[in-house]
Amino acid sequence: MSKSPAAQILPLSKNALTVLAKRYLKRNSKGEPTETPADMFRRVAETIDAAEPAVKGKKKKSFADQYYRMMTDLDFLPNSPTLMNAGRELGQLSACFVLPVEDSMESIFEAIKNTALIHKSGGGTGFSFSRIRPANDEVRSTSGVSSGPLSFMRVFDTATETIKQGGTRRGANMGIMRVDHPDIMDFIMSKRDQTVLTNFNISVGITEAFMIAVEKDQDYDIINPRDGKVLKKLSARKVFDKIIDMAWSNGEPGIIFLDRLNRDNPTPHIGEFETTNPCGEQPLLPYESCNLGSINLAHMLKGNEIDWDKLAQTTALGTRFLDNVIEANKYPLPEIDEMTRANRKIGLGVMGWADMLILLGIPYNSPEAIALGEKVMGFINDKAHEESIILAQERGAFPNFKGSTYDKPEAPEIRNATCTTIAPTGTISIIANSSSGVEPLFAVSYIRQVLDNDILIEVHPLFEKIARERGFYSEELMKKIAEHGTVADIPEVPEDIRRIFVTSHDITPKDHVLMQAAFQRHTDNAVSKTVNFTSDATREDVAMVYQLAYQEGCKGVTIYRDGSRDMQVLSVSKKNEEKPEDIVPMETKKASRKRDRPRALRGETFQMTTGCGPLYVTINEDENGAFELFTTMGKAGGCAASQCEAIGRLVSLAWRSGVQARQAVKQLIGITCHKPAGYGENRITSCADAVAKAIEMHMLPDGTAPTKFVGNGGACPECGGPVEHEGGCCVCHSCGYSECA
Repeated sequence: MSKSPAAQILPLSKNALTVLAKRYLKRNSKGEPTETPADMFRRVAETIDAAEPAVKGKKKKSFADQYYRMMTDLDFLPNSPTLMNAGRELGQLSACFVLPVEDSMESIFEAIKNTALIHKSGGGTGFSFSRIRPANDEVRSTSGVSSGPLSFMRVFDTATETIKQGGTRRGANMGIMRVDHPDIMDFIMSKRDQTVLTNFNISVGITEAFMIAVEKDQDYDIINPRDGKVLKKLSARKVFDKIIDMAWSNGEPGIIFLDRLNRDNPTPHIGEFETTNPCGEQPLLPYESCNLGSINLAHMLKGNEIDWDKLAQTTALGTRFLDNVIEANKYPLPEIDEMTRANRKIGLGVMGWADMLILLGIPYNSPEAIALGEKVMGFINDKAHEESIILAQERGAFPNFKGSTYDKPEAPEIRNATCTTIAPTGTISIIANSSSGVEPLFAVSYIRQVLDNDILIEVHPLFEKIARERGFYSEELMKKIAEHGTVADIPEVPEDIRRIFVTSHDITPKDHVLMQAAFQRHTDNAVSKTVNFTSDATREDVAMVYQLAYQEGCKGVTIYRDGSRDMQVLSVSKKNEEKPEDIVPMETKKASRKRDRPRALRGETFQMTTGCGPLYVTINEDENGAFELFTTMGKAGGCAASQCEAIGRLVSLAWRSGVQARQAVKQLIGITCHKPAGYGENRITSCADAVAKAIEMHMLPDGTAPTKFVGNGGACPECGGPVEHEGGCCVCHSCGYSECA
């Protein structure tokens, strides 16, 4: 493989280089990279080009240089497995797969075995558990009763936990159950305990009949999948309300509109859609795989206008690239090889949409942005189909074309059953230094805590560029923005800049849905997007989004209410009955040696909402000031409870030994974990941060704590950087970690 002279001049950010070195580049036995990013792009370009078939009577044309330029210019990137594995021994290039799960022990455990093989190869999996008979149903072969689909989901979850994917990608699953399955209520409630089914995203498969019943407040049929008979009826409104309640509580389940998926199924003669890939954007038949890539819209501009010619050329080349991926791929199962080649589905999507809008001076949450989104995606969808028709003329239509929805008199043949998908682009958008998918910005500026408690301020590159050009850039301002997580209420930022640099929490849930719907109208498959809510959103707000998504033609919807984890009803904290003037700041009270504990002490207890549930922090004092600190988790046991107990013991020892209370605050404040809670001034970034804030509330006369610099999301479990809920998943923009593989 030839090394490119462009290796040193690729437009890659520091974060991109870090992610590439950690997750994508070839390594030797010592774990050291043995190729540069330019080598990687050349490896991928040549491997995909080698799959280019010869056209009868013509010399085979090479597209390797065009593929290489398209990727190194960061105009287009394929999904992560293609970048990782093209031209390497594994050779598995697909992001995700769907496996069938029938109502038999043989089928269930065959699926589990195949799941292990797919996860080992770096892919994610989607399943429908709707065909498994309900719990306590009869099993004639053994004269016993069935354990139900949820028990088997736990087996899949355990298998996923066991498989390690070479340190590059972790296993991820989608589990879907039809809303008319007898076990649907148990399924809806299955993740109320956040310690179970941790390797699953779950969604309820909603039918049109169910939504009509919800609208009319009617009952609907519950059907036993074993024999197709109606078992009973349930109130559609009550089931819908339970879905809303759980999604409000912790973000799951999502909903998938099954009849909408099948309305756009291009091959109904082959089978029905029952589930999707882990992030919900790719409906797939059993044994199909998704082969995805995304155009960087931020690079499709000429001055202050969209460069439609460049967008058309990139769309055509990206479509050809993805069709070749199907040929170059080494599939983990022969059934997947056969089905993928039979339908040849590809999913060309976008990233950098929010960046494009910023560069055009258009607010994300504006009618102009909605209209432009529909226009841009309509253009991409049309050009992708045009290229697929050209490919069919060169190479032939997809084998299942006859009988498909494309098989109409005088209609041209097409190479790919589907051409477009809007996927989450968490990791590849880091490489491209662009915003993710069609999501708004996750932050304008945020704080990253690194080793030795050092604080780094990360600023969106477009904002920094504009701030410097307009003369209002300063380190102090960037810190202030990071503290707030948004520029909406920062007067030092000019109003026209505040207007276009909106973040996910500046945008109403309605705006999120309308943008998703705009792209969905011109996308073959589906759109992966998260509708973000602030922590004070109500269940009625969530219900509105679900209804709006249904009315606007979305194929599914995923919501995340900020800080929602194991929420319980809050009780009022005990307040110190002393008058404010009687309270002396604790840092003025000192002791010269370790104090013995009196038999009785007075104090107060604060209830703090953390990502692990309610944390009760009790602070007691003796005559010298702060003496001891106890913690109690709302849910007993577990790692969080034990860590909080350890914090309490160490803080107590420090106080009794003369350490000032504020020193404990200084050491604990702002420590981040992957389960934050709250938003803005109420943000709790970890249990340690909650303890620090409780101490400050105890210290100050009015029982409040000053605002501290906090990041927009929780902490990545791998690098400590901030994470954000977007594209139906949780993504770290610093190192590329993703909960959804």
